[in-house]
Amino acid sequence: MKLSEIVETSSRLSRTRSRLEKMALLGEVLGRAPLQEVPLVVSCLSGRLPRGRLGIGYATLQDMRRIEGASEPSLELRDVDAIFGELERVGGAGSSASRLEILRGLYRRATEEEQDFLTRLLLEDLRQGSLEGVMLEAIAKAAATPTDGVRRAFMLSGDLGLVARTALEDGASGLARFHLEVFRPIQPMLAQTAENVSEALSTLGAAALEYKLDGARIQVHKSDDDVRIYSRQSNDVTQACPEIVERIRGAPARSLVLDGEAIALDREGRPHPFQTTMRRFGRKLDVAALRNALPLTSVFFDCLFLDGVDLTSRPASERFEILRRTLGEDLVVPRLVTSDAEEAQTFVRKALDAGHEGIMAKSLDAPYEAGSRGRAWLKLKTADTLDLVVLAAEWGSGRRRGWLSNLHLGARDPSTGDFVMLGKTFKGLTDEILAWQTKRLQEIATEKGDWVVRVRPELVVEIAFNDIQKSPHYPGGLALRFARLKGYREDKRPDEADTIETVREIYRRRTGDSLEASEKQLELW
Repeated sequence: MKLSEIVETSSRLSRTRSRLEKMALLGEVLGRAPLQEVPLVVSCLSGRLPRGRLGIGYATLQDMRRIEGASEPSLELRDVDAIFGELERVGGAGSSASRLEILRGLYRRATEEEQDFLTRLLLEDLRQGSLEGVMLEAIAKAAATPTDGVRRAFMLSGDLGLVARTALEDGASGLARFHLEVFRPIQPMLAQTAENVSEALSTLGAAALEYKLDGARIQVHKSDDDVRIYSRQSNDVTQACPEIVERIRGAPARSLVLDGEAIALDREGRPHPFQTTMRRFGRKLDVAALRNALPLTSVFFDCLFLDGVDLTSRPASERFEILRRTLGEDLVVPRLVTSDAEEAQTFVRKALDAGHEGIMAKSLDAPYEAGSRGRAWLKLKTADTLDLVVLAAEWGSGRRRGWLSNLHLGARDPSTGDFVMLGKTFKGLTDEILAWQTKRLQEIATEKGDWVVRVRPELVVEIAFNDIQKSPHYPGGLALRFARLKGYREDKRPDEADTIETVREIYRRRTGDSLEASEKQLELW
């Protein structure tokens, strides 16, 4: 398949807001792609480099824009992938010059439109609204197979390209071969928000209430004496958590997959702030010293696999009972099953008194839906916070001159895969955070101006706010009032950020106003 076909599809995707039209465009190009190239097509049109990041920065790519390219398209998609492979393999003395020459050669062979696409792809800044949710439905459409089967296969494998090829080659029967395996992490089940206990119980009926811990989400896999720990982004963090490895190694099971949290507690057993817990997962670790100074406690709330049996389709109540019998009371989350609002409220107060941020309310009958954010799990927090994505930052003035300070904040629009800007904040930024974010934001910059640096939408921040108000200045018609940073959530992906619909629902609950944003307001950032 020619690169120009991918470029044309990308251009058409960026020009439409219609989810159905995006699905049709993606389904059409997937349907005519050679099977061996389907994973490349999926990766490029999802805005992700087929071989992962290649370490090519903004300044280098700006220089590439000056290269005179080809007058007619000739590049094949497989040619581009092969050149990316060359870039990946080059290392050692003189590698920078060699990589530059390889990249220049690629840009000389590309037309102007292809050069622009390659630049945005290498910066991961396509912003064409074909993220995972849309792509999953497009794969199902192209393969004429149910979306649920495609979604399940992806959640169990984490490889969208492989799932696409399997669906197109073998249909539903091929997708059914994907299953949960020890040491292959799956995406975590996620929660929606409930305003209060009464709403949660009204939605779920009798429910399991659990402490909501502000720790690091972990997935622990065990096979005999081999124990590995994965973050919510499926990164192997085993080396950072030796005390958790030791505890789970002694569990009376040959094989296990557990869902839970790692959290640092003080001497009184109260939780440290999230950022303190995350020190245990930093890039440069003295594990022995940190273990002594900041020991981790593991708390589990779900069992997904036990001794060769996949439990994800079992009811939540059965999975929890298996968890409790396997690990004992000390390692499971404090829990109450009730349908009584007064009893539930007492449990909330108990969680808050213990220093936790709220509770989770969970359906007793629900299966474990990997990667899904459904109404089977509801979170109730006392503080008003949202997980948003950083879209840009402004250079500071006065004492903050030379630092990127004022953050532009966006909520996720699942219908398009884009982000809707809700406001800015420079509050809650310590000198340490300012220094870190100035460096990090420039590393993921897609456009550097004298005033604003725009970045790939990949960093998630937890934002506290006092209120939400109508605003003609922001695309979604809403803005946060008195927004302030609680911290960066490096454990979360941008597709786990809160949605614009969540923000609208909070606004509706508080004001009774059924906000109807105009088409003009809905133009995305």
